[in-house]
Amino acid sequence: AGVSKTEQLRKYLAAGKKIIISTIQTFPFVLDEIGDEHRGGNFAIIIDEAHSSQGGKTAAALSEALGDPEDTINDALQKRMDARKMLTNASYFAFTATPKNKTLEMFGDALPPDAEGKVKHRPFHSYTMKQAVQEGFILDVLKSYTPVDSYYKLVKTIEADPEFDTKRARKKLRKYVESHDHAIRLKTEIMVDHFHEQVIALNKVGGRARAMVVCNGIERAIQYFHHFREYLTERKSPYDAIVAFSGEHDYDGAKVSESSLNGFPSIDIADRIQDDPYRFLVVADKFQTGYDEPLLHTMYVDKVLSGIKAVQTLSRLNRARPQKHDVFVLDFMNNAETITAAFSDYYRTTILSEETDPNKLHDLKTALDEHQVYSQEQIDQLVTLYLDGADRDKLDPILDLCVAGYLTHLDEDAQVDFKGKAKAFTRTYDFLASILPYTNAGWEKLSIFLNFLIPKLPAPEEDDLAKGILETIDMDSYRVEKQSILKVTLADDNAQIQPIPVSGGGHKSEPELDVLSNILNTFNERFGTLFTDADRVAKRIRDDIAPKVAADPAYQNAKKNTPAAARIELDAALMRVIAPLLRDDTEFYKQFVQNESFKRFVTDTVQTLTSE
Repeated sequence: AGVSKTEQLRKYLAAGKKIIISTIQTFPFVLDEIGDEHRGGNFAIIIDEAHSSQGGKTAAALSEALGDPEDTINDALQKRMDARKMLTNASYFAFTATPKNKTLEMFGDALPPDAEGKVKHRPFHSYTMKQAVQEGFILDVLKSYTPVDSYYKLVKTIEADPEFDTKRARKKLRKYVESHDHAIRLKTEIMVDHFHEQVIALNKVGGRARAMVVCNGIERAIQYFHHFREYLTERKSPYDAIVAFSGEHDYDGAKVSESSLNGFPSIDIADRIQDDPYRFLVVADKFQTGYDEPLLHTMYVDKVLSGIKAVQTLSRLNRARPQKHDVFVLDFMNNAETITAAFSDYYRTTILSEETDPNKLHDLKTALDEHQVYSQEQIDQLVTLYLDGADRDKLDPILDLCVAGYLTHLDEDAQVDFKGKAKAFTRTYDFLASILPYTNAGWEKLSIFLNFLIPKLPAPEEDDLAKGILETIDMDSYRVEKQSILKVTLADDNAQIQPIPVSGGGHKSEPELDVLSNILNTFNERFGTLFTDADRVAKRIRDDIAPKVAADPAYQNAKKNTPAAARIELDAALMRVIAPLLRDDTEFYKQFVQNESFKRFVTDTVQTLTSE
């Protein structure tokens, strides 16, 4: 107890312990503490979650800690380059369920060149998602995937018709709608009702099923958490929710954290969710990767997901356990096509289509040099100071001169191009330096220099031409419609992924301006079509259904009693009023009877219109 991970690692390495389990991030802290007695020995390095654990700097530190000193020379630059290389005195065993292009190129087996001279890489061994599902080690998370469509209408609240940037405006409007309290409340009711009626009532996982609510950011997660607790109380449910996010957050004028909201320490979340009353885990960028909880049966997704993140997030449900025979996903933000595309890359064996072309680094360096933001003399000067251990205040004057030239001599398009290419160079070099059979001192120096320079380069100033749009609009209506349950079927083929992108640069995007009325019309056309005539539906509810329900004697008497009694009689009165519509308005009647979300929308609207 009380011994640091660094101290334990130093002790175990020095003692020649046979098996050591550590995070790769621990190695940089032992370089100056451990002796040379372990260097030059033979090591087997077993890497879990290999798609995310081989960052250039930490992997280099691992090599430096375990490498043979006879392979390095006194020159500091050469030592840095050698430390980037994969160790010659180590065997690497990398495991991942979602191999990235870097993972395959670094650890995979190279195949003979094809007819075009391209060298593909494939895993040394594959135990595929398909095979694991077939053999019962994991569950198929796409067997009951259900998308939910949102429909809403926004209205203008001002007489004027100002112009806004259409692209930014659309993003702000979508975020406004989906985070509106009315929308969050409606989606909360759908999730809670579904969990009680389709999960608990059906005794999923032997009655012990849990649900995860995946939210788009901390603000949204806290909103959901409060609405979940409120609605669970209203419903007199025996269950409760837990919220999970990192750090502190300003919410409703106060600083809150997951522990202050939950009422217990953050470290207890994973244990508490296993015990009643906790059944809902509301998360914002937490517990979406690496979290192993077999009780998770249902996932409610209110966040845009794609690629590896979609696979990792939905795969939280796939852990097998006794009495767990299926899982369920209700997705408010994505569609089946996006999710299918994400999983297709990892269902069978994933193959890298071709190796990264190191010659692209020459092209990037040439393009960067042509912008004349720096000189070779400045690069050499900064690298020499840095490798000699100079303080940061000795480096900043060199960098500040370069920043001044960047701002003075480059227009905004050139600034975007330079910064993009600089990032592409450092990203690509950090990877290639570990696998290329040769070193390049010029690339190493430029990489050091750019890693210092990039954070100091300001992005071109962009006016927010959609600023203020939320003050000019209001939400007129919001409803959701659950689609049919889909059994997403994946192609029975190996997938090919592309090598890391080496290109960079670009230019500043130009805003597309349009008047507010046109922006709202386009937005409503895209997201507001549930019926061919939404106004007709609103008129039917307002002028026909609500007055008839309000006049119902049983409902009038019930309103004098408890809210619960009034709600029961409201439902009964509504059915008495709706029944004749089978003849008069068949489409409305059909939607009310068959579409739960529309029925809820009509009921809530009528209750609002008939309450005193």
